[in-house]
Amino acid sequence: MALICETGPLYAAIDRNDNAHAVCAALLGDVEEPLIVPAPVIVELDWLIASRLKSTAFDAFLASIEDRSIVVQELERDDYARVRQLCRHYADLPLGFVDAAVVAVAERFGERKLASLDRRHLGVVRPRHARGFVLLPT
Repeated sequence: MALICETGPLYAAIDRNDNAHAVCAALLGDVEEPLIVPAPVIVELDWLIASRLKSTAFDAFLASIEDRSIVVQELERDDYARVRQLCRHYADLPLGFVDAAVVAVAERFGERKLASLDRRHLGVVRPRHARGFVLLPT
């Protein structure tokens, strides 16, 4: 099993001023299973960090990829088709590309758990392999 991670908990764990910092830092620091980050999440995280924090914060995140404490999962061709389906189906949310990519990767891995602060979007989405996601931290 793995913990699929979206942008929110990664950013909160990095930004000590974020309201969810302590709980997200603890969640990501204590994870015993592989921490998987879909590749589109990295771009969104970079944008958030660049607009709010110092560039050294993103450098530390990249170091976590280098030392393999974070595994980057590239999207596969079928993932893009699923992202498109999800974005169309949940257009009223709207479900964006990055969140849909997180769902597609979680479906491919058969994983029900997501590290996510986005209950508004990811709490509503019904993945193919489960009735819903278990969003952490709770």
